[in-house]
Amino acid sequence: MSNVLFSIFPNERFVDLGLYQYGWEQCVPLHSYGPHTRNHYLFHYVIAGTGTLEANDANGITRTYSVKSGEGFLIFPRQVTTYYADQTHPWEYTWVEFDGLRVKEALELAGLTMDNPIYHSSARDLSLELKQEMLYIAQHSDQSPFHLIGHLYLVLDYLTRSSSSRKQLQSGKLRDFYVKEATSFIEQNFQNDISVEDIAAFCNLNRSYFGKIFRDAVGKSPQEFLIQYRMTKAAELLKLTELSVKDISNAVGYPSQLHFSRAFKNTFGISPREWRSQNKVIIHRKP
Repeated sequence: MSNVLFSIFPNERFVDLGLYQYGWEQCVPLHSYGPHTRNHYLFHYVIAGTGTLEANDANGITRTYSVKSGEGFLIFPRQVTTYYADQTHPWEYTWVEFDGLRVKEALELAGLTMDNPIYHSSARDLSLELKQEMLYIAQHSDQSPFHLIGHLYLVLDYLTRSSSSRKQLQSGKLRDFYVKEATSFIEQNFQNDISVEDIAAFCNLNRSYFGKIFRDAVGKSPQEFLIQYRMTKAAELLKLTELSVKDISNAVGYPSQLHFSRAFKNTFGISPREWRSQNKVIIHRKP
């Protein structure tokens, strides 16, 4: 049986960079996972041993990669993957699942894509720091969310600086301005019945062009980002308030509780009531 550390992050409101789950595992021979898809980015760093990744490329064609000690592999949202440990030298790895506004920029800088998902290091010292930061997160689930997010920023820093496929990003100041305007509009109006057309109009942009520059910058469509933002706010209300699920549904822009519950389950994998029972903060009031 595998030795494993596994933790779920408490889904705090981190828009630029968010952590979802993380851990470490010493796999048994031929231990496998998949085929499966993720809602967020998932990066594994191989500490020892070797294994195989089978992943769809940008054209949907399945490619096979051998990944060994000192290397890593990145799984993209909605990408179908299967990975399994070697029979003779099964791998030991640590992983983080993450997402956010700054993630696509960092991964572009690291040169990791669906056609090039394997991390190779060009700087051994930085690669070792990357491994240590990932292990730190895996071994310190008792630390505060802000503390762990700080270490996740270091993970991305060491990942981008040590990657052998590192690239220089082109300037995107105008694009960044529109994305900032759009996210600000969403933050202030998510509770209302807003559409992608409303967001594009606020930015004075054609919807098609707006959708393209937003996806290029963030890695997801404006609609996907709006849903994710609403679900994050809903989780915060479920955790910290006594509001009913119906009231929370209305508070995050879903007049239909059924549609809200379906969107929440698609995001977190469980219903709002189940999520609340697992994450509710008990507030002790003075008599």
